[in-house]
Amino acid sequence: MAKKDLDAREASGLPDKGRVSGDIAAFVKKVGTLARPNAAQDGRLLFALDATMSRQPTWDLACSLQAEMFRAIPKPSALQVQLLYFRGFGECRASKWVLDGDALAKLMTGIDCRGGNTQISKVFDHARAEHAKRRINAVIFVGDAIEENVDVLSEKAGQLGLLGLPIFVFQEGRDALVEAAFRGFAKLSKGAYARFDATAPQELAALLKAVAAYASGGRNMLKLQGSGQAQALLAQLPP
Repeated sequence: MAKKDLDAREASGLPDKGRVSGDIAAFVKKVGTLARPNAAQDGRLLFALDATMSRQPTWDLACSLQAEMFRAIPKPSALQVQLLYFRGFGECRASKWVLDGDALAKLMTGIDCRGGNTQISKVFDHARAEHAKRRINAVIFVGDAIEENVDVLSEKAGQLGLLGLPIFVFQEGRDALVEAAFRGFAKLSKGAYARFDATAPQELAALLKAVAAYASGGRNMLKLQGSGQAQALLAQLPP
C-alpha cells in the first residue's frame, strides 16, 4: 500500500487490512485458549446456512472451512454442531448433531444449492425448538438476502434473546436493507453481526472459530483483547 493511501486510511479511522487479519488470528488464538466448556456438557452450536441458488460459492466455501470450528476447541473439550439449511420450494432440513469436522463435511458435501426464497423464520423456529430440548449455546446464520417479513423475524430473534440463545449473523454482500435487518436480529438476540467477503476465506474461518470457541466456553470465559473484525464481532455481546 502506498504511503499516501496508508496515511489516508489512518486519517479516516479505517483499519489496515493486513493488521486486521493479524488481529483476528491473535484474537482467535486467545479465545481458543480461554474457552472451557462445562465438563458435564458439551457446547452446542447450530450452524445455519442459506442454500438457495445464489449461495453456491459460499456453500462451497463453508464446506472447506467448517472443520475450523472444531479445531478451535481445546482438548479434551467437545463441541456439538448441527447443520441447518434451506433451499428450493419450502425445503428446510436439519442434520443430526455431530462432534467432528469429518462428519459435518460428509453432510455438507451431499447438498447442492437450489433456487427458492429465504426461510429464516424456520431457522429461528427450529433453534427455539432445539433449545427447548437441550440448551444451544449459539446460532450462526450465514446469508445474503431476506424475502420475509422483517418485523416477524425480529420478534422471533427477540424471543431467542430472552431464552439466552444469541445469533451470530454473517452477511455476504452489501445490501443495506439486509444489513439493517441482520444487525437487528443480532442485537435483539444478544448476539453479534459481521459482514464477510467470500474472496477472503481466512476471515470467515476466523469468525467461525471465534464463535465456536464462544459456544464451547461461554461469554464469561471470553476476554475481549485485540482489535479489528473479531473484536468488533464479539464486542457486541452484552456483559
